[in-house]
Amino acid sequence: MKESATTKGESPSRLIDARIKELDDWRGEMLSHVRALIKQADPEVIEEWKWRGVPVWSHDGIICTGETYKSIVKLTFSNGASLKDPSGLFNSSLEGNMRRAIDFFEGDKIDERALKNLVRAAVDYNQIKLKKKAPAGPRAKVHKSKKT
Repeated sequence: MKESATTKGESPSRLIDARIKELDDWRGEMLSHVRALIKQADPEVIEEWKWRGVPVWSHDGIICTGETYKSIVKLTFSNGASLKDPSGLFNSSLEGNMRRAIDFFEGDKIDERALKNLVRAAVDYNQIKLKKKAPAGPRAKVHKSKKT
């Protein structure tokens, strides 16, 4: 797993570790669990720390964020509206054109296989999107033949 650097010199992974420890309740356990599943689904995931304290997991673009609130841990998939969710994990932010989220409440059980599949689908989506944006390589010039 790769890490991106922060401006304060602290690694994003350590900041996420600190957030989990700071929560010291079911939310920390849940965030730790989904983090482990994300890493299992994509060993090349990059952990980031953005927007003044939000854990972010990326691979060729943002996969998802892990926000914690008083009564939920929210995984927001930045391109969730474009992902197939056959297991019906998305249960929040369903009205948007881009994002979809999964709200985890205290005591919720995670469908680990479905979550890993969703993470992999998000990575695939990012990679396809990236390829579409890539500039075309040098093209051979077409020379018209001259008739003599």
